[in-house]
Amino acid sequence: MNRSMIIYVLGTVLKLTGIFLFIPVICSLIYHEQEGLPFFVTGLCSVGLGTLATLHKPENTVFFLREGCIATALSWILLSIVGAVPFFLTGEIPSFLDALFETVSGFTTTGASILPDVEAMSKTALLWRSFTHWIGGMGVLVFLLAIIPMTGGGTINLMRAESPGPSVGKLVPKIRYTARILYGIYMVLTVSMLIILIISGMPVFDSICTSLGTAGTGGFGVKSDSVASYSGILQWIVTIFMILFGINFNGYYLLLQKEWKKALSMEEIRAYLLIIVSATAIITVNVADRFSSIGDALTAAAFQVGSIITTTGFSTVDFDKWPDLSRGILVLLMFIGACAGSTGGGIKVSRILFLFKNTRHQIFAYLHPKSVRPIKMDGHTSDNETIMGIQSFFAAYLLIFVCSIFPLLACGSDLITSFTAVAATINNIGPGLGAVGPMNNFADLNCISKIVLIFDMLAGRLELFPLLVLFSPAIWNEFKK
Repeated sequence: MNRSMIIYVLGTVLKLTGIFLFIPVICSLIYHEQEGLPFFVTGLCSVGLGTLATLHKPENTVFFLREGCIATALSWILLSIVGAVPFFLTGEIPSFLDALFETVSGFTTTGASILPDVEAMSKTALLWRSFTHWIGGMGVLVFLLAIIPMTGGGTINLMRAESPGPSVGKLVPKIRYTARILYGIYMVLTVSMLIILIISGMPVFDSICTSLGTAGTGGFGVKSDSVASYSGILQWIVTIFMILFGINFNGYYLLLQKEWKKALSMEEIRAYLLIIVSATAIITVNVADRFSSIGDALTAAAFQVGSIITTTGFSTVDFDKWPDLSRGILVLLMFIGACAGSTGGGIKVSRILFLFKNTRHQIFAYLHPKSVRPIKMDGHTSDNETIMGIQSFFAAYLLIFVCSIFPLLACGSDLITSFTAVAATINNIGPGLGAVGPMNNFADLNCISKIVLIFDMLAGRLELFPLLVLFSPAIWNEFKK
């Protein structure tokens, strides 16, 4: 176990977090708010502690997937704790557990909030909430790999442990350049959205926060009604960009390389877009009688479908009051999620595709037991490691999901609230149904329920296994040696 390298990574994350905390300080200076001081002090302490932890770079910089999982899980826990401190120190979130819940929700791009009145928050705090989405969307360790030279064969294991999807590879030979390409695409899309929103009439501060929240597919807004009070044009802009950020970024890279045919033929992207179009059409028809025109129904349906499948969590209407068919479709979309290699959460479309392909493969095997017919995705045969990894993911996902529901039920939440609260957090969506619906929040849940959901948010963002590794006694016994 390369303990020194894990500590070095954690120290680097601390320094990076401290630097990030100076951004809301700038906001506080612009708007003359006193809340910037706790952010500055926390950032300074974080940079100082991180510097102490990285004074001596380890001689052995190579670490394997287990070290990558441990470093990733501990980094996200550390990131969340440090990020929560300013909320607590300013007094805007008096309970540290609530502050931690809000911060974990931000970094994991879940968007589940404990704040009853978002507009009562300072602009400094609102910017930090939205910025946590942007940091967590692509991943803090991917950002670290993009800007800091890290040698050794283990850097790909950091990206594999943090990046969403069943498999992660290099776009170019060097992992550092892969990280730079991903963040380059991420930044261009974010800035493009920001400019379009400002041109279309959204206030600058609102545009910044909305762009950061959309880019990370997180859903923290600056208004208590999310984005319902903005015009239909602005809602369509947000809808389009939510869908764009839910697309596999490998597709954008292929477009940059002018490999149009290869990009457009990606099975996952085609299935993702087909699901969005189909769900939007069905819901539009189903809720048409609740709106003054079919255009308004289409706007609301498209927005909520885009928001839920990409696990962004913005809302324009109280979809908890929609007909059962529409609510059922939205709950299903919670589980499907966005594409692998995007900033979205959920199970991922690629895994759902694999599930259908594997089922078809098993039926074919029963009919033709002597035949050999491999499972293929985009023309490539799936190897045993990928197949076993996806099957293990579904097993772990189901186990965590079921085990998370019962503590909420035991604490007094009803079945719909408990089920959708777990679904909304483990899939990093935000709003559920019932007491945690789009027009409500998670503030009334008790401490035990919040701790369970914090775990679910982290597990969902890290694709389960990096966090589960921390519960292995064998890992800690080896870490002590």
